[in-house]
Amino acid sequence: MQGRQNQLSATVIGAGVAGLCTAVTLAERGASVTVHERSARLGDAAASWLAGGMLAPFCEAESADHSIVEPGIAAIEWWESRVPDVMRNGTLVVASGRDAGEIARFGRRTSGAQPLDAEGIEALEPDLAGRFRQGLHFADEAHLDPRRALAALAERFARLGGTIRFGCDIKPETAEGDVVLDCRGIAGDDPELRSLRGEMLVLRSHDVRLSRPVRLLHPRWPIYVVPRGDGHFMVGATMIESEASGGPTLRSAVELMNAAYALHPAFAEAEVIEMKAGRRPAFPDNLPKVTRRGRIVSVNGLYRHGFLLAPDCAAKAADLALGTNTREEIAA
Repeated sequence: MQGRQNQLSATVIGAGVAGLCTAVTLAERGASVTVHERSARLGDAAASWLAGGMLAPFCEAESADHSIVEPGIAAIEWWESRVPDVMRNGTLVVASGRDAGEIARFGRRTSGAQPLDAEGIEALEPDLAGRFRQGLHFADEAHLDPRRALAALAERFARLGGTIRFGCDIKPETAEGDVVLDCRGIAGDDPELRSLRGEMLVLRSHDVRLSRPVRLLHPRWPIYVVPRGDGHFMVGATMIESEASGGPTLRSAVELMNAAYALHPAFAEAEVIEMKAGRRPAFPDNLPKVTRRGRIVSVNGLYRHGFLLAPDCAAKAADLALGTNTREEIAA
């Protein structure tokens, strides 16, 4: 069996987080892998490139199926063993005084959190001293910079003998290889897929220092602020059911900016470095699917959990591609 796996040729379509994780996993198992990406360069894989990079399975379970927690925890180690700069500082969740009930609600719907008072928040994030009276610290969560992580993953793939061909827009049915892995995301053909727009900002401020992602709960526009180093912060992200492409709307930009200001007033003087929107692929239950039909394995529907669930989906896709799992669908 091992000899046959080593000779298998695989074509992966899509160089977003799902495609690169799948390609690396296949290459690590001995397959000969080529990735085809329709964009001209890695950074044009929009949804993955614009992600927050939070490896936060406990927090995400607040509004998602709790089945994401176990693979999400495993994803932290997967990323840490393959790319640099995975930060294990946890996630801080806060809310303003008038929204204190949101903290209690969030705590009831999640697990793994340590309740914090104002002093506890200040001990974790001194720049938030005096701003919030209560919060939650999910110490076992982590975060990474998606752009650095994708670049590092592409480099690892190359070292494993893989090839990425940019500017190649091919269909799974016409692709070469013993097996084809369709990781096109929102460009996929599944009629159940829907588009979920996410809009984000990148700010630069040397007046605010954070060591971990901070989620600010609000009944209307809960947001997160993720430190990226060198005074850069990613602020995201909206969740809009829309097929529309293009840049962020004025409403979303204003809400993200207001939320950043509510977290810390010093963000009012921050420089807006970037303001973009991407479309995430999602199925009706907001959970991913890994399926096989003939020689085509499909990985799709990662919703807002791309970096969190891509390693698990990649392992399931490799099982199907290499014949180590004979089922046509593996629940992700």
